[in-house]
Amino acid sequence: MNWTLISLGFIMGTFKFLFSHWIAYTAGTADITTIIEIFASTTAGAWFSMSVFYFLSGFLMKRAAQKRREAERLAKEKGIPFKKKKTFTKMNKFIVWIKMNVGIFGVTFLAPLFLSIPIGSIICAKFFGNQKKTFPLMLMNTAIYSTLMCLWLYATQG
Repeated sequence: MNWTLISLGFIMGTFKFLFSHWIAYTAGTADITTIIEIFASTTAGAWFSMSVFYFLSGFLMKRAAQKRREAERLAKEKGIPFKKKKTFTKMNKFIVWIKMNVGIFGVTFLAPLFLSIPIGSIICAKFFGNQKKTFPLMLMNTAIYSTLMCLWLYATQG
């Protein structure tokens, strides 16, 4: 077992899952054992990070709102003009467009993959946290993507 490869795969899987397989693959040797280690470590890292950020998302969103209110209150007390954060940014409009057009299956697949695991997990929890199937779908979609990437790495290692 290559513990350096496993650690690298786990750490990369926790944050930027889209590229974690390639990074771990370039660090290891090209054999089936390495592919299995890459699958296990990157998927475990992604699932760990998803669990933490999905279930802490409510707390993190409340804390961010409190900090904004506190900053606004302090600025008001000091007489400093407070510039409010824009609500309808292009990114927010794009995320809502994806939510409305792609639905829970698309968001649970695309958000953690392309944004990052922490941000994607928070977005999935914010939009679909009230549905019981959201978190299992995130785990399943991550495992499917990881399987496809590992199969592709194995097929192209020749």
